[in-house]
Amino acid sequence: MRRGLSGVIVLILLTVMISACSGGNNAASTKASQSPDASQQPAAGEPKDGGNLIIGVASDPVVLNPNYAGDRVSLTIDQALYAPLFQVNNGEKTFYLADSLTPSADNLTYTLKLKSGLTWHDGEKLTADDVVFTIDSILDEAQNSFLRASFVIGDKPVKAVKVDDVTVEFQLPQVSPAFEAALVQVFPIPKHIFENETDLEKSTKNASPVGSGPFKFKEYKAGEYLTLERFDNYFGGKPHLDSVTYRIAKDTNAANLALQNGEINVQYLDPKDVATVQATNNFQILPYSEGRLAYLMFNANSDTGVLAKKEVRQALSLALSRDELIQTAYTSSEYADPAKSFLTPDALYFTNDVTTYDNDVAKAKELLEAAGVSNLKLRYIVQSGNKTQEAISLYVQQKLKAVGVEVELQNMDSSAWVQKFIDLKAKDYELALTGYIMGYDPDAYRILFTSGASSNYSHYANPEVDQLLKDGAGEADTAKRGEIYKKAQQIVAEDAPIYPIAYTKTVVAVSNTYGGIEEAVLKPVVIFEDLSKIYLK
Repeated sequence: MRRGLSGVIVLILLTVMISACSGGNNAASTKASQSPDASQQPAAGEPKDGGNLIIGVASDPVVLNPNYAGDRVSLTIDQALYAPLFQVNNGEKTFYLADSLTPSADNLTYTLKLKSGLTWHDGEKLTADDVVFTIDSILDEAQNSFLRASFVIGDKPVKAVKVDDVTVEFQLPQVSPAFEAALVQVFPIPKHIFENETDLEKSTKNASPVGSGPFKFKEYKAGEYLTLERFDNYFGGKPHLDSVTYRIAKDTNAANLALQNGEINVQYLDPKDVATVQATNNFQILPYSEGRLAYLMFNANSDTGVLAKKEVRQALSLALSRDELIQTAYTSSEYADPAKSFLTPDALYFTNDVTTYDNDVAKAKELLEAAGVSNLKLRYIVQSGNKTQEAISLYVQQKLKAVGVEVELQNMDSSAWVQKFIDLKAKDYELALTGYIMGYDPDAYRILFTSGASSNYSHYANPEVDQLLKDGAGEADTAKRGEIYKKAQQIVAEDAPIYPIAYTKTVVAVSNTYGGIEEAVLKPVVIFEDLSKIYLK
């Protein structure tokens, strides 16, 4: 899950992040392999070197360590700071730190070859030791990385073994069709920086991160900006830009004004703002699918305990209308498709043919009465300045009032909202609008819907779903695996731990003064896969 948004978990789930981060435009199989080539040039003319790119982000980063980053901002910055082993787009691998990944005949061993001559930003060599250290850190339960579940198969961990300085062997306890998708999420961290740290997530070393990506850390001023500078020894070739600055603009209106004034060069757009920005003729408007689900989350762990009752969650869902929500938040179906499943359409074994609770006020009242609930009051946390969140919160408040439920809207800035949302111990709210991008393999969703899992923010618990998700992770038979995930989708839909709203498109505005956009590759959650390709015209 890795790989978040105005409340994306990314995990990143990057899933992401997660996703898993292989993303919305990725396919399940790998058809071909390629590597970044320093000699490649954009088709339209010779790119120039120099200049700065300013990217607008909605909040401060939570943590600049890829073993822990699950929010959109942290993941976006990490994408420039740290390099992945490889990425997958449209069914094809693009190798970064790795040169190849080869499975054995029985699919129980994967051999990863690194490029030679790799270095960290501080000049130290990047070797197989760093990859093994990263995997071991993820698997160390004391380190609490949400990525751990992806590397535990049938209750047994994957083993990462150094063969030589550029070769790592991954030994699987059983065949796992999801393993390569899990490996996409790995962005190695430096052993020489972290090996003596007892708590990697809270380590002070994360405040001045040392990565291997195209840009290295320069400066961070909380609430204002974070700046990276060019890493001349980047293995993919020296980046064109001198620096990249992430400007923290928590208010959407202020961010749009800064975009139009040239103070920001790249910015996510709310669908309602597309026409205004497009009318300036100064930007490329780039809508694309991220494989993202936007949903209303029910916090079953709140101190009232009321949303732990399935019937109450079902009743709240029945009070709402997806079609109305899409029109309210996204202006039209051009930017959002109605969602019913917890999987997204890019995921293997997705089906939207599941039970749904939608648009039945009389039934909602009936369920609340049967559950013995009356005079219900719910707290809804909202990101101030986020037009989508504000519009949906007002809609939900109005619709739930019609079934006798009072909703208190608690507005807070983006950074405070993220901290509240990712706190699994938070009990002082019941509702939140959020979303996730998990990638094509459904095993990535395990961390969201397994009892007690690291990113189970709704605190959903169903032993049957736990078992199905565990079985699905290790089932090699495609047909059987499909049946497992279809059943899981149906049970989760019936239990209503979330109210799926829409599979949404993301819209990004990029200043016309920049080139190399196609070569940089638009990517779910993080905007660009490889910022080294972007240049100032």
